[in-house]
Amino acid sequence: MSTANPLPLWQPDPQRIAQAQITKFQSWAAEHHGAPALGGYPALHRWSVDELEAFWKAVTQWFDVRFTSPYARVLGDRSMPGAEWFPGATLNYAEHALRAAATRADEPALLHVDETHEPRPVTWTELRRQVGSLAAELRALGVRPGDRVSGYLPNIPQAVVALLATAAVGAVWTSCAPDFGARSVLDRFQQVEPVVLFTVDGYRYGGKEHDRRDVVTELRRELPTLRAVVHIPLLGTEAPEGALEWSDLTSADVDPVFEPVPFDHPLWVLYSSGTTGLPKAIVQSQGGILVEHLKQLGLHCDLGPGDRFFWYTSTGWMMWNFLVSGLLTGTTVILYDGSPGYPDTGAQWRIAERTGATLFGTSAAYVMACRKAEVHPSRDFDLSTVRCVATTGSPLPPDGFRWLHDEVREDLWIASVSGGTDVCSCFAGAVPTLPVHIGELQAPCLGTDLQSWDPNGTPLVDEVGELVVTNPMPSMPIHFWNDPDGSRYHDSYFAMYPGVWRHGDWITLTSRGSVIIHGRSDSTLNRQGVRMGSADIYEAVERLPEIKESLVIGVEQPDGGYWMPLFVQLAPGAALDDALLDRIKRTIRERLSPRHVPDEVIEVPGIPHTLTGKRIEVPVKRLLQGTPLDKAVNPGSVDDLELLRFYEELARKRA
Repeated sequence: MSTANPLPLWQPDPQRIAQAQITKFQSWAAEHHGAPALGGYPALHRWSVDELEAFWKAVTQWFDVRFTSPYARVLGDRSMPGAEWFPGATLNYAEHALRAAATRADEPALLHVDETHEPRPVTWTELRRQVGSLAAELRALGVRPGDRVSGYLPNIPQAVVALLATAAVGAVWTSCAPDFGARSVLDRFQQVEPVVLFTVDGYRYGGKEHDRRDVVTELRRELPTLRAVVHIPLLGTEAPEGALEWSDLTSADVDPVFEPVPFDHPLWVLYSSGTTGLPKAIVQSQGGILVEHLKQLGLHCDLGPGDRFFWYTSTGWMMWNFLVSGLLTGTTVILYDGSPGYPDTGAQWRIAERTGATLFGTSAAYVMACRKAEVHPSRDFDLSTVRCVATTGSPLPPDGFRWLHDEVREDLWIASVSGGTDVCSCFAGAVPTLPVHIGELQAPCLGTDLQSWDPNGTPLVDEVGELVVTNPMPSMPIHFWNDPDGSRYHDSYFAMYPGVWRHGDWITLTSRGSVIIHGRSDSTLNRQGVRMGSADIYEAVERLPEIKESLVIGVEQPDGGYWMPLFVQLAPGAALDDALLDRIKRTIRERLSPRHVPDEVIEVPGIPHTLTGKRIEVPVKRLLQGTPLDKAVNPGSVDDLELLRFYEELARKRA
């Protein structure tokens, strides 16, 4: 595998290497912190994991992190879980996100784009003013540090203002996209008990208006801890009774007051589903996110005040939080609210053209859809400002690399990146000074001791193993919400290899230092980067009287596609006709989300289980990926081995 791509697809020229922030950082860190001056990125990375405290101290100084009170040391305790970062320090994330207002007052902090594709700017001064006004109003409503503030919002400037005002107060932000149904939202928000809810009356997608007032009514009814609901009239409707108007809360001209909070004070709650139970409510800290995102966006993505940063995302995906953090580097952040393919598949390239995007982030699925639809970005759009196209959500297949190189520009930095909601960052991906090889991520990220391990914990090179991280990262969760003894957090990442983070991805580290991601090593469903547990699907589908039991599997395909079949065992007398198919899909679409509607619904004679009664998901996934039955499962652990032969035969037919 290490010699499969001996020649790089792209190589940065000497001028680009010299101008990259990461090059300047390495020279400075060599002078001030003992980093290696020579050896390029591999030497810098080795130092960053060997000398973890020196590296993160250097990051805070390079980016001028403002500590309101100083830290005692960088790492008080490095055990995982439970690493203690910068004990004693206080700071505020929102203060750093708005710093550029002092030097670039009238330049755009945000460019908002809807399906008309006409960008509308929000200046740094205006963003800072709105955050100041809203933070003061939140305090007047009694919101205090540690309280939770929630948003049922699309990717619009108001969502950014609400997040930053929440952080300024020291409260804890959490959001869901408005295409989520009420049950999906409540499974998330009920766990954290928000005191304020920001909502829209609806949203526009694919040229249509989608009224969400009924969902908002249900959220208000089912969230008894709410003290205030704030109405944003995206579709122009009146505020419902008892709701506050957005415009009334953001009209004052006041400077924001930034609450200094401890480094490990909660900033936001993100949600990532495991295979059982409610979605995991992942809590990340103000300081941890601040320093991790400064490193990731400033060094790895090479973003700064002259850049324009676009990533296609919704507020229900960690990439939205990551996008907002572009503000930390003084970058103009581009918010697109709409369908990724409206009015045609080339929509995202048109947005990049019209906003002058310098870093254009999207999903691997979108790249492959453009290739299939025979979109010609460089022919049809002026993409001269785009320096980097970055992809995530799933591994970018080799054909995707070739297509971007051929159809966008030969001198294009292609950054396939991989990380997780769990750390709200990347484990591996963009390095502006390294070559790009087809089908490979450039390298592990700074400060991340990324390894591939076999089941016994032996590191592997040029072989597929489990993705593990052997040292703490500042943005690892401080805890899960409602997990008082930490057992769910521990079991999610540290049960397989004690003291080492196991992420749940298959990975190869090549002998040239690059990284290949092969997809999930567990049965979590990963649809365009948004993870959902199979339990959510079962709970919804099995309410239908015709369904006795079900099994849902997400299968990464060799061509970069993702096949998500739902297998159903029907109740006696039921038939899988068009009417039942429609009800299954509608149930998932309305109760959960449109993106988790299965690609196929397949009737099966029965659902296989372990001897303790758990549905067998990972072995079925392996069968569907072509693994022989005797290697996919331990026969002695299955209640009915004959049931598995159906899936083995299905895989053979599909192949």
